[in-house]
Amino acid sequence: MSTALTVKETDDVFEIGDLTFTSRLIIGTGKYRSHAEMQRAHEASGAEMVTVAVRRVPLDRSSESFLDYLDPKLKILPNTAGCYSADDAVRTARLAREALQTDLLKLEVIGDQTTLFPDNEQTLEAARILVKEGFVVLPYFNDDLIMAKKLLDAGCVAIMPLAAPIGSGLGVQNPANLRIMREQLPDATIIVDAGVGTASDAAIAMELGADAVLMNTAIAEAQDAAKMAEAMKLAIKAGRLAYMSGRMPKRLYASASSPLAGVIK
Repeated sequence: MSTALTVKETDDVFEIGDLTFTSRLIIGTGKYRSHAEMQRAHEASGAEMVTVAVRRVPLDRSSESFLDYLDPKLKILPNTAGCYSADDAVRTARLAREALQTDLLKLEVIGDQTTLFPDNEQTLEAARILVKEGFVVLPYFNDDLIMAKKLLDAGCVAIMPLAAPIGSGLGVQNPANLRIMREQLPDATIIVDAGVGTASDAAIAMELGADAVLMNTAIAEAQDAAKMAEAMKLAIKAGRLAYMSGRMPKRLYASASSPLAGVIK
């Protein structure tokens, strides 16, 4: 099935498969205090893609849910949140494709109920199956370079390393891992997922070379979700621009802003 999407002309676009986006912020739908608040935050964010937990919503529309309040212009990215095995994730993915008519999939296979850390091995197993079935797979996994390579080799169109535990708001805990991943996988689409707490966290992720950031709790649990969504939009733009600009080198000692060469004596 086609996943073509028409967007505005821009010099710096974000691509997933054959989809093209101008926004590098992907938003969620959980934890908002009301559907109206979610709508305001989504609009303020400027996001063009929204992730939906397949197991937490009536896909048959038998009862009202946040699906009824999503902007139709948003591209839905189903996710397999709540799955604890490859088999469970594969079944959930097939259900999502049937109900939502999309091959897009954020693949989550959780390995621990307390930390919600992903089970990388089960994620890889599910990814291999789903790619063969024609899914456009975006796997959530620990920030591990070797697993990133395996997931890309399995045919995943993008990889989604965590910044910190889901919903923790701790920000990027292992910046070196993300930097190494960017340097070692220059052609990969890297989307930082989980752990962002505020705008500076999103900017740091983008400055490290991430192509995009997916977040939910940081916006939904902010005292003013719409304002935080706008802050995230601006932070991601700033972080991306800073990364593309090429930062100055870090130095242990001072370096005068006004060089002394040529100074009148």
